[in-house]
Amino acid sequence: MRDLSRRYRGLLAGLAIFGVIAWTSQSFTMPPASGSTNSHVTVPAASSMQQAATGFIEVAKSVTPAIVNITRAAEKRTGDGQELQQPFRNRGEWPEWMEKFFDSPRGPAVPRGPEGPLDPRGPRENGMGSGVIVSPDGYILTNNHVVEGATEVTVTLPDKQEFTGKVVGLDPKTDLAVVKIDAKHLPYVRWGDSSKLQVGEPVLAIGNPFGLTSTVTQGIVSALGRGRMGITQYEDFIQTDAAINPGNSGGALVNTKGELVGINTAIMSRTGGYQGIGFAVPVSMAKPVYQSLVKTGRVVRGYLGIGIQDVTNDLAESFELKEAKGALVGDVKEGSPADRAGLNQGDVIITYQGSPVEDPAALQRMVTRTRVGTKAALTVIRDGKETNLTVTVGEQADPTKVARAEEERAQHAMIGLAVEDLDSRTARALGLQENTRGVVVAAVQPGSAADRAGLARGDVIREINRRPIASVREFEEVASAMKEDQRVLLLINRRGASLFVSVKV
Repeated sequence: MRDLSRRYRGLLAGLAIFGVIAWTSQSFTMPPASGSTNSHVTVPAASSMQQAATGFIEVAKSVTPAIVNITRAAEKRTGDGQELQQPFRNRGEWPEWMEKFFDSPRGPAVPRGPEGPLDPRGPRENGMGSGVIVSPDGYILTNNHVVEGATEVTVTLPDKQEFTGKVVGLDPKTDLAVVKIDAKHLPYVRWGDSSKLQVGEPVLAIGNPFGLTSTVTQGIVSALGRGRMGITQYEDFIQTDAAINPGNSGGALVNTKGELVGINTAIMSRTGGYQGIGFAVPVSMAKPVYQSLVKTGRVVRGYLGIGIQDVTNDLAESFELKEAKGALVGDVKEGSPADRAGLNQGDVIITYQGSPVEDPAALQRMVTRTRVGTKAALTVIRDGKETNLTVTVGEQADPTKVARAEEERAQHAMIGLAVEDLDSRTARALGLQENTRGVVVAAVQPGSAADRAGLARGDVIREINRRPIASVREFEEVASAMKEDQRVLLLINRRGASLFVSVKV
């Protein structure tokens, strides 16, 4: 480690010298290499560096006045010793780094003054985050976890003006929220177009890390379209290396024009502080959510009524697909828009409204952003052939997950299983309709191929190679005819969700 540190110090020293040379000369031309006729490299002139710096200065001046500090006060639970609201707790167990990121009693220490006397209504917890004024009449876009569960919201402007904020609406599925303050003629940040962002493009993150107001950090767009991070239900994050720390939540990610392109939401860190990987909700997702919350107080999303999963290489082979792309339909809800349109279990959706569907997450984003009532064109692969369908997009009911991407388990195997007939009592216990047909996995041999693959007690096998299985006898009949190394397609039901699994015996 010491040698590595010395090497890095040498590299940094070299870069510093290089920077001095570039800054003090209009251009620096490398001498041509021996035998070379055209090997001339020009270092950027000081003027271009000064122009870039001036651009960042102007962006910071224009945007910083519209970035506010949001303080939340919320009651704590009594009796169980847990806070009423902890970031993301209502969406299951989350990585430790997610908890450390947010400025809460569970997170990194933040310098604070005395809290003062206790509120007579009971213990309180305080949280601190950031927000972005996006209209001159006081509408502020921030993160859901910054204000969710709040009994009081205080908004402080950079010029020290303080307002009581009203929560207009929350959207936990994207971790966004809108707060309103009673003020006029406020500075605000213009909407940008996150769809035009490119990897490597410079961006600025502006917020209040550790309560340090109006902090500006600079970085680049590290990646686009980050999903499956386990942060929110709907994910399409911008990844950036602009420094983001606790308290930055809800702050602005802006481009070099000073336009809002994202809302800073989370970091990935082993320490709870900045380690070069931050995530922002793109404006392409945030703006429609903001508009819907302001207009109706809730978010209206498109709905198909299907369960979908990834297409693995093995599944692509089983479904006679040319490539492992698209969204495999594992379940179709009866009476849903998808059902009325003729979508079937086993269809692989490859295009939606003319756009290619790379994976379930991509389809999910497209469907949820589609206006309710739109007649959407689908292309599916069915029995190895392309079929065109038209579905009228419905409205997602609040508790319903739309076009949910099922988490893909490991490759499953037939070896090492014990199955039983599925009776009505077992079906009820598993949350299934009493008339569901299939066989239930009663035991999985430890260390077996099935165990290593992830098959679990309680999985219900409904089909083998598209043949319905209604009893143990039928299961054994089909299984006994299988040959070694044969690839088999199973349809299973797991906790109410249908999944196709390609199996190599």
